[in-house]
Amino acid sequence: MSKISLPGLIDPHVHLRDPGQTQKEDFYTGTSAALSGGYTTVLDMPNNKIPITSLARLEEKMTIARQKIVCDVGFYFGSVGDNFEEFEKVRGKALGLKLYLNETTGNFLIDKNSLEKIFKAWPTFLPILLHAEDDAVDLVLALMRKTRNRIHFCHISTKSDLAQIIGAKEEGLTVTCGVTPHHLFLTENDLKNLGSFGKMKPPLRSKKDVKFLWKNLRYIDMIESDHAPHTIEEKQLKNTPFGVPGLETTLPLLLTAVSEKRLTIEDIIRLCHTNPAKIFGIKTDSDTKVIIDLNASYIIYNSLLLTKCRWSPFEGKKIKGKVSTVFIRGQKVFEGGKVRVNPGFARVLFRG
Repeated sequence: MSKISLPGLIDPHVHLRDPGQTQKEDFYTGTSAALSGGYTTVLDMPNNKIPITSLARLEEKMTIARQKIVCDVGFYFGSVGDNFEEFEKVRGKALGLKLYLNETTGNFLIDKNSLEKIFKAWPTFLPILLHAEDDAVDLVLALMRKTRNRIHFCHISTKSDLAQIIGAKEEGLTVTCGVTPHHLFLTENDLKNLGSFGKMKPPLRSKKDVKFLWKNLRYIDMIESDHAPHTIEEKQLKNTPFGVPGLETTLPLLLTAVSEKRLTIEDIIRLCHTNPAKIFGIKTDSDTKVIIDLNASYIIYNSLLLTKCRWSPFEGKKIKGKVSTVFIRGQKVFEGGKVRVNPGFARVLFRG
């Protein structure tokens, strides 16, 4: 049979830009892109134009989302170490805390001297997600040995960083990590063709780094698209913003890798459903599923994407494996390349 059913996929790392920068993406276009890519749940980061660092801002964001979303969405909270009084208020609403220890979009950087205070103040049963590269990984692991927080390293991209995390796992620390499709399927050599459209944080890495990621995929807990839509005009600027979109291309790239015997369907389920659900406390059900045509071949074209930014670093790539139909709680939400439900159909997720 060419068609198979997968459980509804979960992308634990997206930037839907709503509110504040809806010229790039909004909750409707972003969740439409998610359905097109086989995702029934996405988890949105807090580095909006006005960062989500208070209960009031989080609730405002949730209210806006409820009117627009067509797949389920959960939200992370943000901090630079000056909003400890808000932590307890968002306990039942945020799925985790996101901290930025290196430069990225919005420059939402924290003072590393505040890190231990943040770790101790955040509820220990909720994960802390980190943008941490190079020396920042050392710092976090050293701190974990003192505080024993649950830590998730986002978009790991280098051999040295993953090697440290593997060591921490073997040590017994409660550490997980994710990798993006662009760090698996592109290298720094692709910058010659991509130019500013390949500018991201962390940057594209060497073939040696990419090979190490693939070789040690068993230590990686999830695939995260880090969907970071910017307009084409913005990416053509001299000071282009970091980030690339990825919601619609992640699963097709993984399915293509399955056809090439580099991955298995079981790997995709582990990395894109089972582990994200477990780590972030997301309830799943058997009526939420994605129907895949494994034999369908096509080429990625910008013009066919549902994301508002309408471009991909993978344009022109030939793919094998396509999303056919998506169901959420038994309701058909996507089929034939089109969203089949009205804005506001889906749910905002909570975690106690």
